[in-house]
Amino acid sequence: MNEALNILTRGFVRENPVTKMLLGLCPVLAVTTTAINGLGMGLATTFVLLGSNVVISLTSKMIPDTVRIPSFVLIIATFVTIVDMLIKAFSPELNQALGIFIPLIVVNCMILGRAEAFASRSGVWYSVIDAIGMGIGFTLALLLLSAIREVLGAGTIFNIPVVGEDASTVLVFALPPGAFAGLGAIIALNNALEKKKGGK
Repeated sequence: MNEALNILTRGFVRENPVTKMLLGLCPVLAVTTTAINGLGMGLATTFVLLGSNVVISLTSKMIPDTVRIPSFVLIIATFVTIVDMLIKAFSPELNQALGIFIPLIVVNCMILGRAEAFASRSGVWYSVIDAIGMGIGFTLALLLLSAIREVLGAGTIFNIPVVGEDASTVLVFALPPGAFAGLGAIIALNNALEKKKGGK
């Protein structure tokens, strides 16, 4: 039980794909203009990660080493196609907002990295737990960054106004430089808190 809990929680902070390993930064920086976009991308990526981890864990011993990586990419692409079709069917607005970044989940190095480093070497149960933990960590990082950008850049959160109509917003946070500034601030704060905790 302790091992399962450790695998689940390490993706939240200790090995967070975004703030610690700096993986999948292309969608992180590109789609986090609103909290809805960040949450949508995080959940879509978690779905792909969970599905591909399960299938790769089940089939890894049957896949020859010579075609291991292409096979993993094919499995990941299958789940990306499923999530892309689901988003198109049930949320056309989110599909339009996320655009090309949904199909690009196929080449998200976080997903291929988890497939290679964990799912292909572990049982199904631990692969599911790892996918959920990493997916939650990735989603939380996207949600935090997108919430900061939306509040500071537009004065809203989930398109709900949180500041008065006469309040000034910082337009740069709605633009690409704001993504870099916001992510840098989150990483710096995370590192400072860990250093303080380690000092104690």
